[in-house]
Amino acid sequence: MGVMRIGHISIRVMDLEAAIRHYEQVVGMRLTHRDGEGNAYLKCWDEWDKYSLVLTPSDRAGFNHVAYKVAGDAELDQLAEKIKGHGLAVEVLPPDSLPACGRMLRFAMPSGHEMRLYAQKECVGTDVGSINPDPWPDSIRGAGVHWLDHCALVCEFDPAKGVNKVAENTRFFVDALDFFQTEQLTVGPEGALQFGSFISCSSKTHDIAFVGGPTAGMHHISFFLDSWHDILKAADVLAKHRVHIDVPPTRHGLTRGETLYFFDPSGNRNETFAGLGYQAQRDKPVVTWTEDQASRGLLYHTGVPHESFMNAYT
Repeated sequence: MGVMRIGHISIRVMDLEAAIRHYEQVVGMRLTHRDGEGNAYLKCWDEWDKYSLVLTPSDRAGFNHVAYKVAGDAELDQLAEKIKGHGLAVEVLPPDSLPACGRMLRFAMPSGHEMRLYAQKECVGTDVGSINPDPWPDSIRGAGVHWLDHCALVCEFDPAKGVNKVAENTRFFVDALDFFQTEQLTVGPEGALQFGSFISCSSKTHDIAFVGGPTAGMHHISFFLDSWHDILKAADVLAKHRVHIDVPPTRHGLTRGETLYFFDPSGNRNETFAGLGYQAQRDKPVVTWTEDQASRGLLYHTGVPHESFMNAYT
């Protein structure tokens, strides 16, 4: 077994204290650590590792890196060779390069986004424990998200120049990291160009997604909720806290997920995502959405393009 699941994401925020309040009081995470460099680390109540979100102070919002957890330390060495075999440079970071985390591989995806792989992180347990646990803790705040579910990255896409980093990232993740594709959005003559790609390393509909854009960036980070009812409650929480909602509760055609999009105080887009959608398996045929149905694939209920959802990212 190689890559198991998403481990954490590191993002830039312009007001650290405002960001911590947002992710604790609105999203429902808990601050677990601050380091000497001014970074903040948070976890969701149903996660057992020490953190899944790293907030770094900056003068602009956006993406630092995404990290995935692998099955063991030996897999790191094997994956390093596979990554190098695809022409990418790999740096080995020593243990505690990030707090409570073992040694990591650091490299850039074909799209230029930084990615890390690690095998060990301090386990602190879920907020309900592992012995005779209750279904949820009494300490839930805000939307009460369960865990960091996935992220969606914007990759350079310019057919006129022959640039399609969505397709390059997909090939790399499948060939080097042993992910598999679940869905895609195709555009251009006879759907020859891959504009969106959803890939998984588990039974989830996607553990990461790529979508085309003029420059590289981050479209959103997503947190899991149980049900459509929880999505509606999250919208109530956002309204109560006067948080700007980008896309109100709806369903995706892609992945069948029930969804709600909003922004943190720095402008990083968040999603709460619910519903299994379907069980992703390696032998399941890839679902394809065509260009004429792209808006319905993204926003199934209305099928109407949403300008900020398509064009705003950090």
